[in-house]
Amino acid sequence: MRPEGYDYDTHSRLAGPLTEAPVRAPYRVRYTSLLSREPRRIRAVLLMTLAPLLTGALLVYLVWPNHWVEREGGDAWMVHLDIVMLIAIGLIELFMVVNVASIAHATMVARDPVPVVPESGTRVAFLTTYVPGKEPLAMVRATLEGAVRVHHTGPLDVWLLDEGDDERARALCAELGVRHFSRHGVPEWNRTKGVHKARTKHGNYNAWIAMHGDEYDFYASVDTDHVPLPNFLERMMGFFRDPDVAFVVGPQVYGNYTHPVTKAAESQQFLFHALIQRAGNRYRAPMFVGTNNVVRIAAVKQIGGLYDSITEDMATGFELHRRRNPRTGRHWRSVYTPDVLAVGEGPASWTDFFTQQMRWSRGTYETLFKQYWKAPFTMPPGRLFSYTLMLVYYPMTAVNWFLGMVSCFLFLWFGASGTQVAASVWLMLYSDAAALQIGLYLWNRRHNVSPHEPEGSGGLAGMGMSALSAPIYLKSFGAALLRRPSRFVVTPKGGDASPDRLLTFRVHLFWAVLLAVSLVASVRLGHTHVAMRTWAVLAMVISLAPVAVWLATRRGERAESESPGENREREEPALATSTVAPVSSTPTGGN
Repeated sequence: MRPEGYDYDTHSRLAGPLTEAPVRAPYRVRYTSLLSREPRRIRAVLLMTLAPLLTGALLVYLVWPNHWVEREGGDAWMVHLDIVMLIAIGLIELFMVVNVASIAHATMVARDPVPVVPESGTRVAFLTTYVPGKEPLAMVRATLEGAVRVHHTGPLDVWLLDEGDDERARALCAELGVRHFSRHGVPEWNRTKGVHKARTKHGNYNAWIAMHGDEYDFYASVDTDHVPLPNFLERMMGFFRDPDVAFVVGPQVYGNYTHPVTKAAESQQFLFHALIQRAGNRYRAPMFVGTNNVVRIAAVKQIGGLYDSITEDMATGFELHRRRNPRTGRHWRSVYTPDVLAVGEGPASWTDFFTQQMRWSRGTYETLFKQYWKAPFTMPPGRLFSYTLMLVYYPMTAVNWFLGMVSCFLFLWFGASGTQVAASVWLMLYSDAAALQIGLYLWNRRHNVSPHEPEGSGGLAGMGMSALSAPIYLKSFGAALLRRPSRFVVTPKGGDASPDRLLTFRVHLFWAVLLAVSLVASVRLGHTHVAMRTWAVLAMVISLAPVAVWLATRRGERAESESPGENREREEPALATSTVAPVSSTPTGGN
């Protein structure tokens, strides 16, 4: 689905014009620094330096030994609660320092690859998948029609990887000249776990690789809901002139840019696609994103296929970046291009958004628990550093939320206080640090790759979406620690969004109720510190925000369905039969 009114053509060439590869020297991917393009680099560097430094100063000030609470003659258990509070405050501020330093570092090193003309004659398979009953066939048609229009100077076959061997899907493939593949009914390719795990995306791809992978040099792939642009391969394939490039990925944007949740969800991804992935280019190791990519088949076969994980893309990329190209002896590399080369669909309901965030965070935790320990022995230090900064985001956000709740609970109920500081100094340091952090975020908005967000927008919806996702990340983290089973859930597509109910927000409502009860208790108990109460109220607002947006959206939709335009249309037959001249009626909001 590609809506009208957006400049996809310009956004498909954000990395710059195609250039010719050098004739004599061996080709290596070249890059241009984002910072080098800025006319006011000194101001930018000052912002990147001061933001983490002032955040660090706030940390030091809060945990300075002279500010520790001392209770003379108090109960021993209150001393222990003060210690817990002090540790919680220290960790919260430390995680904030890491987060700000990570963004500042990414801003400093972010770079774009210089596009080159692809090598002619390479054999490419263009793949997408289909799960009958979960994804509308009309959406599959749009994706396949986009794929057959993709340009390539060499053999190109478009494939549909059909999980159910559906007759209608076969007929569609025959109509469009697309090749059809299904692992349905083959026990070897439908196992309970591993690379051929049943009812998983990676199992579907690995079955195709086992059967047809040797017929091609590369495979390009998009999710079923992502319609590729005609220049998809022209903008990606050139980087494979570098023999050590294992895969190339592009950003993810949502074409169903109409629902408030979808708009905020795309905005939330701004930092990742506009900055973090570009910083990954500095270490030749941006993350593998499964929505749209091109992969060197020899590289993925070397690691045994796509990795068995709920987020197979990140786990597969992590494994590839640990390995060496047997032909050159160098580590495999990857490339991220900011070119928007496919337009997909995002979550159009809170239910689907929370499910998506649960899956993404759970996959990150699995990579941390199962794969990360191998990296120090097999991964170059630079890319290990880059991956570490990416992987700690979800657990830091989850733990930060939990520690914030613990701090509120201990103070509001028991009056525990790990540190005592002057309110005026704290407010000055906190407000200055927050201003610099927001300034750094807003400065980076100039590098936004989204064709949908208005130019100059502040991305506040994305910031809010990240904040209210924290309780979801905490729930996912707890499930990962308890080793509760996780399963891949196909996000509803093609207008079939999962309905939202009050139960959708049970995690957020739990925290909101806990905070509300604690605030009431603090009044009765006389625990009235302004900073702690402010944080409790802010956390409660964050918890209730998705419920408020949901209710407001429902009210707006109900009002729209009962708009005067519809009433006028219902009354029009009576007007037409009256003695008055016919009245031309235009529906509300029409052109």
